[in-house]
This record gives sequence, C-alpha cells and structure tokens, in this order.
Amino acid sequence: MNLPYYISKRLKSNGNSFSSIVHTIATASICIGLAVMLISVMILGGFTSTIENKIYSFSGHLQVVKFTLNNAIEESPFAPKSELLTAPEKFEEIRHIQEYGHKATLLKSEHEIQGVLLKGVGPSFDIASFQQNIVAGKFLTFSDSTYSREILISKKMGRIMRVEVGDQVLLNFMDFATKPPSLRTRKLTVTGLYETGLEDFDDHIIIGDIGLIRRLNNWSDSLVGGYEIFVKNVDQIPKVERLLYDQLEYDLYPQKVSDKYIQFFDWMKLISKNEVIFLVIITFVACFNMASVLLIMIMERTQMIGLLKALGANNKLVRKIFVYRGMLLMGKGMLLGNVLGIGLAFLQDKFKIIPLDPQNYYMEFVPIQWDWTLVIILNLLTFLIISLVLFLPTISITSISPIRSLRFD
Repeated sequence: MNLPYYISKRLKSNGNSFSSIVHTIATASICIGLAVMLISVMILGGFTSTIENKIYSFSGHLQVVKFTLNNAIEESPFAPKSELLTAPEKFEEIRHIQEYGHKATLLKSEHEIQGVLLKGVGPSFDIASFQQNIVAGKFLTFSDSTYSREILISKKMGRIMRVEVGDQVLLNFMDFATKPPSLRTRKLTVTGLYETGLEDFDDHIIIGDIGLIRRLNNWSDSLVGGYEIFVKNVDQIPKVERLLYDQLEYDLYPQKVSDKYIQFFDWMKLISKNEVIFLVIITFVACFNMASVLLIMIMERTQMIGLLKALGANNKLVRKIFVYRGMLLMGKGMLLGNVLGIGLAFLQDKFKIIPLDPQNYYMEFVPIQWDWTLVIILNLLTFLIISLVLFLPTISITSISPIRSLRFD
C-alpha cells in the first residue's frame, strides 16, 4: 500500500476554515487557467489555419513563374517542359498543379468603373479548395471550344460596383501591340461572388478563364503565366521548393506563397509569440497559487506532521503526503478546466456565438481548431510543471520539530 497517498486522500479541510476557502480558490484558478489556455490555443490555431487556408486556396503553396527583371503585374509566358509540371502525379509530395495568368483591366458596370486584375484559370483549377470562399452563385464553367464568358468577383467589389450574380459587366483591356494603342472590350457575366476577407485579393482580383488572356495576348494554348502548386502536407513545402530549383529550367523561378504574402505570415508569427508569453504568465499564476495552498496546508497540519515524525516517519514520507494532496487538488482543477475549456470551444465551434468584424479579422466569427495532440501536450506540461513546483513548499517540513509541534496549547 502507498501510505503517503492513502493519508493524503484523507486530508480534508473543514468547510468553514480558511484553508478550505483557499483550496477552492486554488482549484478554481487552475480550472480557469487551464480552460483559458485551451481556448486560446484552439482559437489561435483556428485563426492561423483559417487565414492560411484562404491564402493557399487562392494562390497555392508555391508558384512557378518565368524569371524577369521587370516588376510588371503581368507574367511573361512560358510553356512547361519539366516533368514536374507536365506529370506531377509522379511526385508523391505534390497534390495538385494548376496554371494561371494575370492581366490588368478596367471593370465597368452600369454605375461604377474600377481598375482590377483579371486572374485567368483553366479547367485544372482546384474548385474544391476554393469553394470555401464562394458566398454567392457558383464557379465559372469552362468551354471546350472557346473561352468562358463568366467571371467571379469579390463580394466587396460587387457592393462597390453595385453588381449581383447574373449581371453583365464590361472588361476593358488596352492593346499596346497596335499603334496607337487600342481599347478591347469584352462583355462577361458575373456567375459568382467570393470573399476571403483579405484586402490583397478582395480589392483587386477577379477570376476568369485563362483562355481569354491567351486570346488577348495572342498566346498559344500551351503558354501560361505561371503555375500554382499544392503540396499534400505544408511541412513538405521547403522540400518541394528545393525539388523545383533542381528540376525546373534555368529561367523559371519557384516562390513560396508564404514569402509572397509575408506580411500575413509574419503577423501570425507575432501573435504566436504573444500567446506563448500569455501561457507562461497563466502557468506561473497557477504554480504560485498551488504553492501557496500547499504551504497553508502544511502550517495547518503542523501537529499532524510532528505526530508522524514522532511515530518514525521521515521527512521524505511526510513531504510525499502533501505533494500527493496538492496533485489531487490540481487533478480536480484540471478536470474541471478541461470540461469548461473544451465545452466552451465546442459551443463556439457549433453555434458561432462570438462574431468578428471581417474588415479587421478577415473572418466572420471566432474560429476553433481541434488539435487533440496539442490539448494532451498542454495538459501534460501543466501537470508536470505544477507537480515539480509542489515540492518547493514541502521543504519547510524538514524544519518542523516533533517536540515543539506536539506541545499542548
């Protein structure tokens, strides 16, 4: 039988005593602290994954373009030759590859006119990944004989232009191949509205058929402006980038999307650092509370400690009694904390109770990411750190003398 654990289970405080109130406060602090830590990591995980998914669904994990010294928004065309681009199924790290091209244009409706960037995509476009961004209508339908006369615009752009799904708009392109430059106009139908919440996309980009860009630029069907590459696991992005550098032609340039939109990813890294500081502070407060509670328990049980020592118990055995008692209190607080934290996260994930302003947070509600591995690790670290701290106040037990502690008042 484990004698220290047996005795610790029977150390109960009077319900009206000061130590009982302190025990309740300590248990509540661990409960609230752990619940806050769980909710914070779930929210941050959901926040970062939501933004990353929006960016990746729009631009892929990596992009391949032709190397050029100018800063034009329109890419220099090229025809793929590398097996990595023509037969990506042979590479297990790559999930999908799709072509694209950009062209500057003026979007004109009956009420407004705005300069935008047409992103041309083809039948290989990963509609399933992008579907999360479509808030009205549907994705454009591609034609086998000619280019599609449908486009997607952002919800924000539709509000500014006063355009809805089914309306027709004009796209005006400047043709600099003629002298003097001429204006070429195409009438297209808005087939859907998308929304990412990210200004870099919603304010400037409309989505159409790359066949239209090929027709306007006199490209052959084999020419593209670039390729977007999706990997099976984001941890494989550096590996695929090195693979691209090794196998692509010398004039093609691979770039990680996280580098292209580095402002978003640096911002999320800064938030992660702040979260670590926040978690350390909460853990410190919980450790301080538990150490204080254990010290109060030792002071209240001075006579019991003296009696145990008089009966032959050594300091190690007595210290274990109070450490076990502290662990029992901590376990109760952690159990309640898990119920509270996971319960609140479930309610938010299910019913979207707390809304957000998309203009500031890029999403309409507080997101939750269920990472059970992280939840288990957080629980284990909390239990381990506080358990180690519990040994500090028990040092005072070694200074308690049986003779003094057993004196009659």
